[in-house]
Amino acid sequence: VYPLELGPPVGWPVQYRVTGPDIAEVRGIAMKLAQVVAANPHTDQVNFDWIEPSRELRLRVDQDEARRLGLSSQALAAIVNTVVSGTVVTQLRDDIYLVDVVVRAQGSDRISLDTLRTMQVALPGGRSVPLSQFVTFSYDLDAPLIWRRDRVPTLTVAADIKPGVLPETVVSALAPGIEALRKTLPPAYGIATGGTVEESAKSQASVIAVVPVMLLIMFTVLMAELRSFKLFAIVISIAPLGMIGVVGALLLSGKPLGFVALLGVLALIGIITKNAVILISQIESERAAGKSITQAALDAASTRFRPIMLTAVSTVLGMIPIAPTVFWGPMAFAIMGGLLVATVLTLVLLPVLYVTVFGGASPAAEPAQGATPDTVGAAAR
Repeated sequence: VYPLELGPPVGWPVQYRVTGPDIAEVRGIAMKLAQVVAANPHTDQVNFDWIEPSRELRLRVDQDEARRLGLSSQALAAIVNTVVSGTVVTQLRDDIYLVDVVVRAQGSDRISLDTLRTMQVALPGGRSVPLSQFVTFSYDLDAPLIWRRDRVPTLTVAADIKPGVLPETVVSALAPGIEALRKTLPPAYGIATGGTVEESAKSQASVIAVVPVMLLIMFTVLMAELRSFKLFAIVISIAPLGMIGVVGALLLSGKPLGFVALLGVLALIGIITKNAVILISQIESERAAGKSITQAALDAASTRFRPIMLTAVSTVLGMIPIAPTVFWGPMAFAIMGGLLVATVLTLVLLPVLYVTVFGGASPAAEPAQGATPDTVGAAAR
């Protein structure tokens, strides 16, 4: 019984792939790797996708004797296949379906080696001879299944993890032992990490790839809105404050900082930046009304406290229904914790930063009575 997987199906959470040209050498490396994985106290049920050879029965045909009797290898293969696997001899119609009728030997005869040896094979001349007259039987061991990756034999060592432990934590703990084993491998062999860690890295890479474009667009919009490098720096310095609440919320809830939580962090950056721009706009409006820098910052924080806090609280309440879910829970807690902490810090820290940056302005730089926001923005720059 396995729990419902979220995201791409990966099976066992901890997986390592051993690749190499020689199957026997790959088996040996996989056994050493399994010992390293099993030594970790957080792993359980170490297994392989294929490793054990199976017993098989080989039929070796005396070609000279078969040709003397008038039999070919193809005809002999058809005869043996009819006895063991069966051959379709006709079809029956069932409504609109055609059902094959397969003829083959009984179960006891198909698994008995003595029966196969004494099986009579019809010859072209009408006579019959036992199969053992020109076929010898022997047992051998061979791999029933060989998985290949890029046409190279690949054996996967997989393991389960104990409850309450993340696959990333186990893989990080196994990294020194895996690296030491990797250094002892021949040149054509390798060990690669798979499973949940590999799929998570692929998902995060797809998001990180577009982060530079996202930042470029966000910075461009902010500069077009603020038209001041000082104000732009204040807003950017406020954005990382949300990580304080994100880390605290994830620690208290026990949720992992994974792919879904990163999506919540990206959304949180936009919300925090929006609140910072609103508060700065209010401070600029208060300064345009003729107030001093300190008084304008205090009045703007008091004026915008209720709408900003109500917006944050409504967002947090909206996240509560999806917070207990397994998939969306990390994102919900990341947004809830980060938004609450960042909102409070924005209302407190942003006015302080504004006064610190612009508080040293000369009295002549203070906006005159009836000054417009544009002239204030020009004076701030």
